[in-house]
Amino acid sequence: MLKEILDVRQVPGDARRRVFFSGELDLTVWLDERDGILGFELCYDKGKNERAVRWSREAGFLHQKVDDGENRPGRYKSTPILVPDGMFPAKKISRLFQDSSRDMDRSIAEFICRKLLEYPQ
Repeated sequence: MLKEILDVRQVPGDARRRVFFSGELDLTVWLDERDGILGFELCYDKGKNERAVRWSREAGFLHQKVDDGENRPGRYKSTPILVPDGMFPAKKISRLFQDSSRDMDRSIAEFICRKLLEYPQ
């Protein structure tokens, strides 16, 4: 189940953030001053081949994978970064999110689930 991290550090001048985590998913949600959702980032397949789907009002969708910086023989590990990735399995991840978000704020969970299913295929 996704659990909220309380007392998340807020960045002055940036939108307010709420952060949730579980063994399988990480979710960051950015909110406007009326608690409307400005955007979110949902990371999945944690620990294996981690990927992230992002959505924002301004830019729409973006699907990326995490380059963990490990695959650099003979060099130190570099900082993980997000790089473009292929197809997003919207239905599969939406079901996983639904199962993991039962204890979350319903308005946020329903919004994200709806958005995941709107991902263009």
